[in-house]
Amino acid sequence: MTILCVRFQLPPLFEDALPRLLGMLEEFTPVVQALPPDAALADLGGAERYFGRDAVELASVIRVRSLALYGVDCAIGAGPGPLLARMAVRDAPPGAIHAVPGEPGAVAEFLARQPVAALPGVGAATARTLEEYGLDTLGRVAAAPLSTLQRLVGARAGRELHDKAHGIDRGRVVPNAVSRSLAAERRFGRDELDPERHRRALLSAAEELGARLRALDKVCRTLTLTVRYADRSATTRSRTLREPTAHSADLTRTAYALYEALGLQRARVRLVALRAEGLAPAEQASHQLSLDPADEKLRRIEEVADRARAKFGPRAVIPGSLAA
Repeated sequence: MTILCVRFQLPPLFEDALPRLLGMLEEFTPVVQALPPDAALADLGGAERYFGRDAVELASVIRVRSLALYGVDCAIGAGPGPLLARMAVRDAPPGAIHAVPGEPGAVAEFLARQPVAALPGVGAATARTLEEYGLDTLGRVAAAPLSTLQRLVGARAGRELHDKAHGIDRGRVVPNAVSRSLAAERRFGRDELDPERHRRALLSAAEELGARLRALDKVCRTLTLTVRYADRSATTRSRTLREPTAHSADLTRTAYALYEALGLQRARVRLVALRAEGLAPAEQASHQLSLDPADEKLRRIEEVADRARAKFGPRAVIPGSLAA
């Protein structure tokens, strides 16, 4: 059991806190992968031998250190691979450490009772398709023939689903740099059912990201959407932009497309977050003349709004639909 998935209970403005918490994890192991907006994977294979403690004992130390140094509690899942560690932490409350033993029988028992939607990578649409055929738990998915799964969700996705339902995890922890990204999140005061309010929150977050990117003279190549639900589960989807951009309108369109692709129906949403990834200097982006008068007008409005924010503060200008 060497992999931890740590989900931090971060305050609303988490952008400055997450890199420091990742640095704290790197005191235990250099193999740390950020899972924005609020989680990370840590491979403790070497740390267990170095410290002479198992993963659960190290997880307890990590939680105490996170609380003592940063005042941030966390839930931690432990398992023999990234997949099981992420699933173990899915429903864990703050302060809990949930471990899945590495023995095949224990892994099969843990997976068998999990809903199919709990499997990372299974979106709402795929889950509905499987549930329509009675495959609502991973135990039932594991019992289904591979050919059946491939007919339902496709050859490649069916093979991957079949393997994961049997506990076969080919994933690994890949160290990455959270500093090459920017994030903006919007928490709702209560679990929000209204899709229009979800979209307004996405508009607000995209506007913030665009303004911050332009202030740093950066562009992003990828936009990632995370939706956190009332049951503490979350869905994350990413999309590579057609070209690197810092324009709020482009980010907003992409955020809306990611949200619509989730196919949420009466979902009780607690938080939405956008992360701009693959940051690069703005001069590396292609500067093509816009032939769309409406788009050109939006870009000129952005320039005026950015000057106002620089002079009067980041809240000096907000979209009219949000002000309403």
